[in-house]
Amino acid sequence: MSPRRAWFLCLLLPAALLLITGTGFSAQTPYADQVQVIPPIRGIDPPPSDASADTLEQRGDSLRAQKLFLDALDYYRAALVKNPKSASLYNKIGIVELQMQRWPDAKKNFEQAIRTNHQYSDAYNNLGVIYYIGKKYNKAISRYNKAIQYHDDTASYYSNLGAALFSKKEFEKSVEAYSRALQLDPDVFERTSRTGVAAQMSRPEDRAHYDYVMARLYAKMGETERSLEYLRRAMEEGYKSINSVYKDQEFAGLRKDHRFTELMAARPPAIND
Repeated sequence: MSPRRAWFLCLLLPAALLLITGTGFSAQTPYADQVQVIPPIRGIDPPPSDASADTLEQRGDSLRAQKLFLDALDYYRAALVKNPKSASLYNKIGIVELQMQRWPDAKKNFEQAIRTNHQYSDAYNNLGVIYYIGKKYNKAISRYNKAIQYHDDTASYYSNLGAALFSKKEFEKSVEAYSRALQLDPDVFERTSRTGVAAQMSRPEDRAHYDYVMARLYAKMGETERSLEYLRRAMEEGYKSINSVYKDQEFAGLRKDHRFTELMAARPPAIND
């Protein structure tokens, strides 16, 4: 029996014990109201010992793109053995750990990437994400600013900075950061986050305020479609100061558009959570 086959069979044994029911643990066949924890099954061959660090890293990139995170980690770590001073590899391992919600491990790898390369802007940004997730906004802001110090033309750094500032209710500074992000990449807010990290705005009024701010920024840039969409979201979230749209200078051009008139006349009702 191969080692991989034996490993898989060993994992099957405890799986039957992890059937969560209303009364406790059971080894019986799961019913509709039971949840079974399935062990991860790896279908990828282990990293070949004779492969170069670059080849292993590229294979890790491919596996990460396919969301085969455990296998990606295997390949990145194998590459790291052959290239232990690669800040990029530490950063990529950290990203995978973050995607798997292993926050402490991700943090350690981002910190190691920075120790390996003190000017590695992506690692500073990603470390900022870890602090942001933990609601340590001052530390997150510090790391985002450090990333910007070394690489000031990356939209996502400013977008992340804007989110942290918004969470601290420093709205004017947040608007400045978001504005810079949009200048660098008008589509930055429409892209799907690779890490699944979303702005931490649990209260509807915060989300509504955010949507209004985004509508104002897009209106200033002349992005009519996006501005109208964010205005709609703000109203659906119950933004209480929506009538400011008639006074804010950024909306001067938008107010001449018939779609704006129709949207404000329709007044989409607030959607409760």
